[in-house]
Amino acid sequence: MTPQFTVAALIILALLGGFLYWLFRPKPLGELPRFKASWRKLLRKHVNYYGDLSKEDRRRFEERMRYFFQQVDITGIETEVTELDRVLVAASGIIPTFGFDKWNHYPRLREVLLYKDHFRYGDFATEGEDRRIAGMVGGGYMSGKLLLSRPALHQGFRNAGRNNTGIHEFVHLLDKADGDTNGIPRYFLENGFMVPWVEMIRSEMEAIERGESDIDDYATTNKAEFFAVAAEYFFNRPAAFSDKHPRLFALMERIFSQDMDDDGGIGTVSGADPLNLQAP
Repeated sequence: MTPQFTVAALIILALLGGFLYWLFRPKPLGELPRFKASWRKLLRKHVNYYGDLSKEDRRRFEERMRYFFQQVDITGIETEVTELDRVLVAASGIIPTFGFDKWNHYPRLREVLLYKDHFRYGDFATEGEDRRIAGMVGGGYMSGKLLLSRPALHQGFRNAGRNNTGIHEFVHLLDKADGDTNGIPRYFLENGFMVPWVEMIRSEMEAIERGESDIDDYATTNKAEFFAVAAEYFFNRPAAFSDKHPRLFALMERIFSQDMDDDGGIGTVSGADPLNLQAP
């Protein structure tokens, strides 16, 4: 190998590296938007979680919304994106991360694609048969994107039920923070609670299969779906969740670092620890 060949190869590699960096470089962030009074009105009307916060926490929620909009684009697919759409997407992402002071965004998320209806897996068509997908985390060439059905997004905040598609999909992103979407959020749960969490998933999935649990049976698909489905219920109806599933509720308070039953403790129900575990 001649010196000239080596130099030429190094130049080509440098140019290729520069091109790949340019192609996949993080997009520059725009100006941090100001918080609009109209967003506050929409939050008060449509997001119960926000309405239950203290005045101080509402201000913190609003500040996080500004950063969410700075970092994440929301694009309509065959539908126009309204201010309510934007508020509900942002709320879906902020609610699961609200307990984390040092982890309050989704660093790999660049865009949320909002579809006019449920879409088909594979070609993402919103017309025709077999359109069963209400939301999903993008992979491959769709990496950095999260896909949501607009009607499903709204439905999750419209009723007082246990389901919330927006929260479900953002919890999948949290689950993926440690590299694996497997229902075991190692990034957010202390090691001492890992074994109880895995055992809790196993026992709750068996209860669902026996018809002895009110958690949606989609949770039995796999551990990742169990985590996301349980999180929908946990955030949408915390009082019912803590009453019917106190041990699971206590573990999920620890995962999300949030006191969802306002009893003054994280990992407790009515002031008691139903797991009888001490934090490591």
